[in-house]
Amino acid sequence: MSTFCYIFGFIANYDKLFRAGLFSALAGFIPHVVAIAMRWAASGAGVTPFISISESLSLGVFMTVLIFLIAEFSIKKVLPLGALVMPVAFVLLGWAGTLLKEVAATIAPALQSGWIWVHITGATIGFASVLLAAGMGFLYLFKERNDAGLAAKLPELATIDRLSYRFVAGGFIMYGLMIISGAYWSNTVKGNYWNWDPVEVWSLISWLIYGIYLHLRVTFGWRGTRLAWYSLIAVVVMIVSYWGIPFGVETFHAGFRIQH
Repeated sequence: MSTFCYIFGFIANYDKLFRAGLFSALAGFIPHVVAIAMRWAASGAGVTPFISISESLSLGVFMTVLIFLIAEFSIKKVLPLGALVMPVAFVLLGWAGTLLKEVAATIAPALQSGWIWVHITGATIGFASVLLAAGMGFLYLFKERNDAGLAAKLPELATIDRLSYRFVAGGFIMYGLMIISGAYWSNTVKGNYWNWDPVEVWSLISWLIYGIYLHLRVTFGWRGTRLAWYSLIAVVVMIVSYWGIPFGVETFHAGFRIQH
């Protein structure tokens, strides 16, 4: 419901639909929390609800919508942000539904570590942050090409650009936390910090891509249109590294397979 409100609000240039989309997202967030809690309860002690790709997608969308809602209620005049964020969340959650499997009853003892929480928290907050940065990039490009209607109600271009930069910076930090905690966790489980797992490699590539974004902005003074396009393209790479690679390639991250 939220996704369609945002899409049709954008097409019809009708901002009241954005508010309907926002409160629809809030209403949908509540059963999403309940669904994760029920799956966690059904899995048994010690099995966290983000082992499979489906669960990982669900948790990623959960964190994205949570941060999106916080941003919408705390930042003024960015209601159209959901026109990019919510359709992506809708597609990823729909994909999660097609991959849904039986609840895991156990996981390998070596994987029952507190580091999984640090790793997953960094991953999900990092993804949510860069997706919102891409949403800000989308708003920047929209306002740059329009000066009436919805565009006139958006913040100034410099403000949107600065918000996108802040979300990228936050995502870069959290993504770095994910990689560092994952390396430490890998060492405790497998005896080495880096295994050249496809997901590890793509995660590093994604992290470096956002590092380049920050370098271009801070060192070379890039602003505006170029970085807006950059953020939109980079988030596609991020989604591929998070879920596309584990889905298509046999990897440790595809359901936490591990040899003992």
